[in-house]
Amino acid sequence: MINLTIDGQRVSVPEKTTILEAARTLHLDIPTLCYLKLEKSCFVNQVASCRICVVEVDGRRNLAPACATPVSEGMQITTNSKRVLLSRRMNLELIISNHPFDCLVCAKSTDCELQKLVWAFGINTQRYKGEKSTFEIDKSSGALKRDPNKCIMCRRCETMCNEVQTVGALTAFGRGFNTVVAPAEMKPIAESNCTYCGQCVSVCPTAALTGVGYIMETWEAIFNPNKKVVVQIAPAVRVAIGEEFGLSASQAVTGKLVAGLRRIGFDAVFDTTFGADLTVVEEGKEVMERLEKNENLPILTSCCPGWINFLTYHFPKLSYMASTCKSPQQMTGAVAKTYYAKKMGLNPEDIVMVSVMPCIAKKYEATQPEATTYNLQDVDLVLTTRELAKMFKEGSVDLRHMPEEEFDSPLGETSGAGVIFGATGGVLEAVLRTVYEKSTGRELTDVNFMALRGQDAIRTAEVEMNGRIVRVAAVSGLGNTRKVLEKIESGEEHFDVIEIMACPSGCVNGGGQPYAENRDEIIEQRIRGLYHLDRNAAIRVAHHNPAIQTIYQEFLGEAGSSIAHEILHKEKLTEGV
Repeated sequence: MINLTIDGQRVSVPEKTTILEAARTLHLDIPTLCYLKLEKSCFVNQVASCRICVVEVDGRRNLAPACATPVSEGMQITTNSKRVLLSRRMNLELIISNHPFDCLVCAKSTDCELQKLVWAFGINTQRYKGEKSTFEIDKSSGALKRDPNKCIMCRRCETMCNEVQTVGALTAFGRGFNTVVAPAEMKPIAESNCTYCGQCVSVCPTAALTGVGYIMETWEAIFNPNKKVVVQIAPAVRVAIGEEFGLSASQAVTGKLVAGLRRIGFDAVFDTTFGADLTVVEEGKEVMERLEKNENLPILTSCCPGWINFLTYHFPKLSYMASTCKSPQQMTGAVAKTYYAKKMGLNPEDIVMVSVMPCIAKKYEATQPEATTYNLQDVDLVLTTRELAKMFKEGSVDLRHMPEEEFDSPLGETSGAGVIFGATGGVLEAVLRTVYEKSTGRELTDVNFMALRGQDAIRTAEVEMNGRIVRVAAVSGLGNTRKVLEKIESGEEHFDVIEIMACPSGCVNGGGQPYAENRDEIIEQRIRGLYHLDRNAAIRVAHHNPAIQTIYQEFLGEAGSSIAHEILHKEKLTEGV
């Protein structure tokens, strides 16, 4: 152990501990800006570029960045001397001297870490004035918005994109005042190898990286008397949106969410979990067929567009392994404009399908050529959880005081299996529940596959079915995905079924979810909330859902039928991003 003194308090900490970590054991709140550590995502950014966390170390001439300076025996540290406080203030004032002052209309106002520090430091004037950056704002992808003028060069996005996700879409360009983080060769995002996972957005301290917003387009659709505007809600949204209204992360607000959506003008409210149940049935059919033929294994899940983008760009030779199923978002949109439209006597062209997702990649997915059915987009507009919260507040809806209401039929009856799609391992568990019962002819007495749960980045299990051992894996995070796929390519590993989610811990940690300071704890609570919903669901296996049975009887025929393939599958993946 290393012994040191911080602000007169003695403390003992392990070797390699930083001054910042040691100070936090004493509950000393040293301010930070570029630093961020997320244990569940294996993310650490400590480039010490902002110098907001500087402290005074006896015997050293220069102030030291607490986030990147390891402790040493006998170290004497002062965190709040006059020199330290003046230096922090000056560094912060220099940062804001080259930052837009549009906080009133900024997408991240009140969630901006820079703004919070300015408030905390009591800075109310701009002492340093001069030239400001004038970079072009990039919204080329329709999913991810990059505003380099708000970049403070914290390098968090680089660390996330290059080290955690291993996508390599972002790097630093320029020198001095003109330095900026951007895609290779300063190209627009749409021309880069970005997967739109949105993890860069989730760690950006300002609004340099955000999702492209579609709030105004959604309001316009709602107020158009010639359109039937329907909405679907992803599983992960219901255990997160309450945070925007002061509710706990583990508290699902499903019924209140439905009521709120009706209050702001949606004509029908559907559950993406219905599409998840459809996905289970269709993907389960694929799994059984491939296992029977023992070909094109492992089958890779296709629910996550960020992961599919990564696959087609970085591992195109393995693309044939991916399921041809559309995602639950796209399936729900497709059946709304076919099955639902027919039942209700509606013209599919008059239906506007809005989806509320925890994800930024879903915005990209909805615009792709394969995301259509009979020449109509399956989904017209995609909102993030954060965007819907803003719409609620604009529309005078406070979720805390909403009544509990039910989803609209027939796309609102769901199973617990579909709900857990929002947690890493949930898709695989849901599929295994159905595949096991259909392949063995036996009903599961315990539908829980506990080996697939938790936040470990790579989890594996073996399931016995009809005398065959089926090897399965659940992987979250694209860096971990790369490790698994490289082992598959080399022949080092063999699996039969693999679920992959782009975001560490799955959709609950999507790039469109509410910002959270204690994110590791919040993610765990959101996951608990989803499994609580599954545990208390009346139906816990997707193909037991009466609404799913009805849609096959009335419309789709059977799993894997020709009409199911026309509506619920994409026959090939997009080549690259």
